[in-house]
Amino acid sequence: MARLITAALLTLLFLAGCAEKTSSPTFKQALPTATQQPVSFNEDVRPIVEAKCLACHGCFDAPCQLKMEYSDGLIRGAHKDAVYDGARLETQKVTRLGIDAQNEQQWRDMGFYSVLARGDQTRSLFENMVRLGKQYEFAPNSKLPENIELGLSRANQCVSNGDFSNYASNHPYEGMPLAVAGLTDDEYATLTGWLNQGGAISPLVTSVSEAEQNHVQRWETWLNEGSQRRQLVSRWIYEHLYLAHLYFEDDGAKTRFFEIVRSHTPPGNEIEIIATRRPNDDPKGELYYRLRPVAGSIVHKRHITFGFGKKQFERTRELFETGNWQVETAPDYSRDKRANPFATFAAIPAKARYQFMLDNAEYFTRTFIRGPVCRGQIATDVIRDHFWVTYRDPENDLYITDAEYRKEVTPLLALPGQDNGLLDLGDNWRNYKDKRNRYHEIRNIAYGDAYPKGASLDHIWDGDGNNTNALLTVFRHHDNASVQRGLIGQVPLTSWWMDYPLFERTYYELVVNFDVFGNVAHQAQTRLYFDLIRNGGEQDYLRLVPPGERNRVLRHWYQGAGELKLDYSYASMDETTPSQVPYATSAFNEELGARLLLKFHELNAERDDPINRCGGSDCGRKDEPEWIREADQVLSELAATRAAFLPAISYLPNVTFLRVYNEEGKRTVYTVIRDRAHSSVAFLLGEDLRYQPENDKLTIYPGIIGSYPNFMFDIPASQLGLFKDRMKALKVEEPEAFEELVSVWGVRRTHRHFWEILHDITAWQLEHQPLQAGIFDINRYKNL
Repeated sequence: MARLITAALLTLLFLAGCAEKTSSPTFKQALPTATQQPVSFNEDVRPIVEAKCLACHGCFDAPCQLKMEYSDGLIRGAHKDAVYDGARLETQKVTRLGIDAQNEQQWRDMGFYSVLARGDQTRSLFENMVRLGKQYEFAPNSKLPENIELGLSRANQCVSNGDFSNYASNHPYEGMPLAVAGLTDDEYATLTGWLNQGGAISPLVTSVSEAEQNHVQRWETWLNEGSQRRQLVSRWIYEHLYLAHLYFEDDGAKTRFFEIVRSHTPPGNEIEIIATRRPNDDPKGELYYRLRPVAGSIVHKRHITFGFGKKQFERTRELFETGNWQVETAPDYSRDKRANPFATFAAIPAKARYQFMLDNAEYFTRTFIRGPVCRGQIATDVIRDHFWVTYRDPENDLYITDAEYRKEVTPLLALPGQDNGLLDLGDNWRNYKDKRNRYHEIRNIAYGDAYPKGASLDHIWDGDGNNTNALLTVFRHHDNASVQRGLIGQVPLTSWWMDYPLFERTYYELVVNFDVFGNVAHQAQTRLYFDLIRNGGEQDYLRLVPPGERNRVLRHWYQGAGELKLDYSYASMDETTPSQVPYATSAFNEELGARLLLKFHELNAERDDPINRCGGSDCGRKDEPEWIREADQVLSELAATRAAFLPAISYLPNVTFLRVYNEEGKRTVYTVIRDRAHSSVAFLLGEDLRYQPENDKLTIYPGIIGSYPNFMFDIPASQLGLFKDRMKALKVEEPEAFEELVSVWGVRRTHRHFWEILHDITAWQLEHQPLQAGIFDINRYKNL
């Protein structure tokens, strides 16, 4: 057997030696001829755009604002200003597709330029870019030249057609699709044929079925009922679901998605969008809540689903129609009302609001982890790479159960970000920070009085016995993040325990009140307050640790400069109230995590983690075929090991998709997540100064986590053990050995089957998680 393994290894290394290293692409003199056959945008062009363009050109971070998930995005064209700019001094004009302008001329007036028009040129900018991409071909699975800038920090060249010749001269290898296996001959012929035929874009007509219309009518009728009580509830629901991709099938089957919008026109009429900067800005006129189909393609990074079928309708009525509560005066949309949703919606029972969010905790947590705010390293610097999230049971949440306490603290729960004056930034921040810390002091005293025996695991919401939203895991991937149900991975260094005030403030600060087009003052206040939110969730979780030990654990989480934040920015930890959790060791954090897993085992059973929490010889998932169980077992040897003992971690990016297939052509997918360690996450900047690479670990998840794959490996199941052995044998000082491994099993951007493998992973998710599947973003795909 040893000889066979050695022979196989030598064969693979020989093949790796034959693989191309970094090289300049070859120039193709002759290109495919544009098709002369009639080309339909929806039938012929749209599938190519979805397959080869949308992996970069989607959502707010589409390069040059050229968004292609909607056909209107191609008509609108490109813009030189980026949406994401954390350093701009002036608030930027909003440019949301389908909202802020209604026709091409209005977009031109806002500074967008066409990528389809030929003008004085013989070709459009679109054709010039794909032609440049087709002219140069990279060697199969070779590394790209280092002078091709990739990733989130890439300085996009937002050139007009008139400037294209200069661009092509300076960036000859950066045609489209950018620095990746390009268009096939047939795809190129189809696109150029369509452009030569005028590049007409016909709207995609979507018909609503009778069943879907019944759901729409049910919700629109209920949401637009005229009483002040219903109007307040509808406003709260809209502000909490405006990012959602709603679906009506209660069984979770694959379906069409809808979105809730504000319109000046009532149901039965064409929707007239109310285009305010934020969802809680003054509508200034007639207001109706309407549902419409989600237009365009589904991109994974902003696809946040929410069940809106009959069960949800009945549950919503149950929560918000119960009781005789009244609304004396409908709140306005003033600055103060936007800043404090607790005061704005005070008339609605707090139990109803909190329970609605708890029922759907994954959705709400995902909105502030996957929503517009969470893009870029600065946005995610203040969260750990891996932590668990639990929620306080409503029956033990004083904001729910104690009216006097609720009245006392509500004024202190206002949120920053409404003011964007640069000179006022410091004063505004100190004001809101002081309010938050005063609230925290009152909270500590109130909980000590209400629960003199201290916090208990019974005070954690158990999902009412069956709702798996109760237990969540968050992964940070350096410049973005993901949320998944269940307690995944080994016990993390930190965890959060959120009550209603913390949960709702997080949502309003990072979602409703966040302006992606805002200036540096607005964005700084948002990020800084999120730092306080994280600290609040951590401190509440540590109330389950014995008094006298909490600050010791907390200071371990805030090492180095992080201690300054503990001493000068955050409210003090409660070190007097006891804990009801018994401990057998002094490793309080690790034991507390183990007790969570034990107490909520039944609720967490579907998310049990035999790969990362096994440590034995039987680590496979019991309900999977034998070949997958064997793959689980092999990969478990790489999971949960510190980089100090597994140097291969230093070569891996943050999110790696791993496709494993057997001889019968069946495949399964894993996500290999690099959990980066830091001395603290208390600051927006200077991450490199706090990074502890020797403590990095891998979490290996059987399925998909992440919207931005940084790399892919494609491995036959029969070679997975060999892959694992090579990973375990890698040394820090041997980068050539890792390059050889990548040449054998890695899928570089230039791989002949790059798109095929990426799309197959998407197809795998569509088969296993039809509601969650969408097109992945490869803007952050590494050049390994």
